[in-house]
Amino acid sequence: MKKNFILILSFVLLAIGACSSDDEVAQANAVAFASTSLNLSAESTPIEIKFASPTASAGSLTLTVTETAVANGTDFSTTPAVAANTVVVPFDKNVSSVSFTFKKLKEAIEGEVKNVVFTISSVTINSTISENKSIQVNFNETASLGNALAAEVGGSTQPNQVFVDLSSGKLTNVLRTSWDLGFYSGTDFRVALNSSVKMSAKQTTSTNIDEVQVEDATMIINQGQGNASQIDDPAGDISKTTIAAVSATDSDNKVYLINMGSNPSTTKPANGSEGSAGGTSRGWKKVRILRSGNDYKVQYADIAATTHDEIIVTKNAAYNFTFLSLLDKKVVSVEPQKAQWDISFTTFTNIIPGATPIPYYYPDFVLNNLKGGAKTYQVLTSAFTYDAFTLANVDNTKFTDDQRNIGSNWRGTSATGADGIPVSAFVLRTDRFFVIKDPAGNIYKLKFTGGASATGERGFPTFQYAMLK
Repeated sequence: MKKNFILILSFVLLAIGACSSDDEVAQANAVAFASTSLNLSAESTPIEIKFASPTASAGSLTLTVTETAVANGTDFSTTPAVAANTVVVPFDKNVSSVSFTFKKLKEAIEGEVKNVVFTISSVTINSTISENKSIQVNFNETASLGNALAAEVGGSTQPNQVFVDLSSGKLTNVLRTSWDLGFYSGTDFRVALNSSVKMSAKQTTSTNIDEVQVEDATMIINQGQGNASQIDDPAGDISKTTIAAVSATDSDNKVYLINMGSNPSTTKPANGSEGSAGGTSRGWKKVRILRSGNDYKVQYADIAATTHDEIIVTKNAAYNFTFLSLLDKKVVSVEPQKAQWDISFTTFTNIIPGATPIPYYYPDFVLNNLKGGAKTYQVLTSAFTYDAFTLANVDNTKFTDDQRNIGSNWRGTSATGADGIPVSAFVLRTDRFFVIKDPAGNIYKLKFTGGASATGERGFPTFQYAMLK
């Protein structure tokens, strides 16, 4: 099974000067841990160290060992073994990584903080030790100190939504066409549309789900076309869904005409362009939503049908929403639990403000988990550099109740061509980074490191982050 995330390491190559122009210039091979922290989930765990390029010869790394509330031989052991607070890890010629094994002998009990820090102190071959020179191995669940990840949205057609939990480094991928409606698990009875496929909804005057409805072309969302009142509040205010709050009085709950939006394109667009909404129409549905105790009763059908399907959708307090696929006629898994994700990579239907606001569709969009308690804000490098930014620099007044504070602000979509005329191209904005507070209150700084492939295809976002302590 393909790993749901790819670790990205930044390596620095150190050039060694020669005595004369005839001498061959040697380059040091950068070495670093693949991650800066690890929460143990198994008794025996391999810990990986990476080289920037294959090793020129066999050799070894020496790691120093720092223990917190643990003892070698009692709480843990390693292979190769620890001796005099060091571990010597051998490696062969022409390898790009090496690992050693950490074995947990005793569990941490609740309230205990037990960890071991390994630090690369020396390497026998010509090398330079890069930024990730240490890893903290935690016996109990501890928020990640930082990582470098790639969100697999699927290239220029961006078929996937990717949910990111910064504290664990876990990424969860789902097809964004796998769901249509999200049923809120909070105290309110609210229903959200799948904004990532340009869905819209319009209330009818009828309470009869079996009454035939007809398509309404004015509901279709294209660039510069659509009705802002027929989509959910893009800031993420759950009280402003386009579908009205579900009433306890059945007769108050009207039938809604649902434009199901668009599929991703089945063919890749030209480099620099995107095809996330260039596919076929997903059709039309009609929906009526009622309460069923503390849950939802959903009546739905094709718009020309005179009979309907019905399903009970149960609230689950561990999640923001329970999700329903009208096309597949079943409840589906989409978001992780509400306390287990912080940001998501997605396509998104936003609003262009003005005298008459209009919907506007964005690829390469990033949302924060507002309903779960995650908040973000942007920092320009003219005020602080990413490396110099610390916990003391965090301005809590800038965390706002808007899920779009990252949004599309991390990238541009055009560049100047060879003839001076703008052309479609992904442009990474390197003059900014973002501060993120997760649902547990941990605060991270995050910067984007890419968004396109080596050939210029959009839909390959990468980023790195670090916990502020």
